[in-house]
Amino acid sequence: MTQPPLFTATTRDVRVSVRAFYLSDQSKPEQSHFVWAYRVSIENQGPRTVQLLKRSWLITDGAGRTQQVHGPGVVGEQPVLEPGESFEYTSGTPLSTPSGFMRGTYHMIDTASGEAFDIAIPLFSLDSPHQTGAVH
Repeated sequence: MTQPPLFTATTRDVRVSVRAFYLSDQSKPEQSHFVWAYRVSIENQGPRTVQLLKRSWLITDGAGRTQQVHGPGVVGEQPVLEPGESFEYTSGTPLSTPSGFMRGTYHMIDTASGEAFDIAIPLFSLDSPHQTGAVH
C-alpha cells in the first residue's frame, strides 16, 4: 500500500507536516459518512523556544461547505518546543462527502519574548476511494 501524500508548510522556522488517511472501517459510504485520520508533525527548526496555544481549522467538504473549528492546543495539549524538538499527534474528521480539504493555523507564542505569532497548517486533501472524478 502506498503512503498518502505528505503536505508541509514552514512559517517562522516552525515546520508543519500533515498526512491524511481514509478510514474505511469507520466510514459508511451508503450513509454519506466518510472518516479520515490525519497525522501532524510540528517541528521547531528555529533558535527560540515556542509554544502552541490554540488551533484554528477550516474543513471544506466536496460540496464546498466549510466548517470552522477553534480551540485550545491540540489533542488536549499545548506543547512547548525547544529548538530542534518536534511534537506529533493524530486526530480525525468526518465528512458527509467522499472528499474534501483541510487547512488551518496554529497560534503560537515565543516563550522568551512573549511575542504571539501564527503558523500555517498546509492545505491538504481528504481523498477516499468513493470520490468521483480526478484525485486532488
